[in-house]
Amino acid sequence: MKDHHITIIGIAGGTGSGKTTVVKKIVEALPPNYVAVVPLDSYYNDTTGLTDEERKAINFDHPDAFDWKLLIEQVNELRHGRAVEQPTYSYLISNRLPETIHVEPKPVIIIEGIMTLINRKLRDMMDLKVFVDCDPDERLIRNIQRDTIDRGRTVSMVVDRYLKVLKPMHEQFIEPTKRHADIIIPQGGENERGISILCKYIEGLIKKD
Repeated sequence: MKDHHITIIGIAGGTGSGKTTVVKKIVEALPPNYVAVVPLDSYYNDTTGLTDEERKAINFDHPDAFDWKLLIEQVNELRHGRAVEQPTYSYLISNRLPETIHVEPKPVIIIEGIMTLINRKLRDMMDLKVFVDCDPDERLIRNIQRDTIDRGRTVSMVVDRYLKVLKPMHEQFIEPTKRHADIIIPQGGENERGISILCKYIEGLIKKD
């Protein structure tokens, strides 16, 4: 598969904004097996050489937490029609797992994550840049729902982390990347009309290729 047949889409937005919902709708709108999803969350730095305390102190909402070099290398491989072994990451141990996910190149590659649009080299590889916008209160509610169920945190722990880490990191690093977006989806994953328009735009973009 030659690179000019591959469309690369970057989808960014704050934690709890509904990025996963947007990605799911795009996948559903396109033909089966047409999309490969590359989650930014899979590319946190390898912390094998750190102690447990050092791992727990990692700020996962800072750009330095990600292995941008590996991500860019693997997206580039996919863009040139070569399969990659995508890393997997565990929040429970704050480190990569030994297992990898085999990802084959597809006509559409979606890179999804909170800071997908922050790295210039990565942005330059994208044919379309999307920012999923959402009210802060809505994002907090979704974080509470997710983290209490999936990550074993209490409501007070989630709110404390939101105020001390998520909110300031969002304002400093994530919100400013909105200016790089070609398309902004207001109201996050709840905006069915906006997502539908985005899907139709992507379909048209692919047909042009």
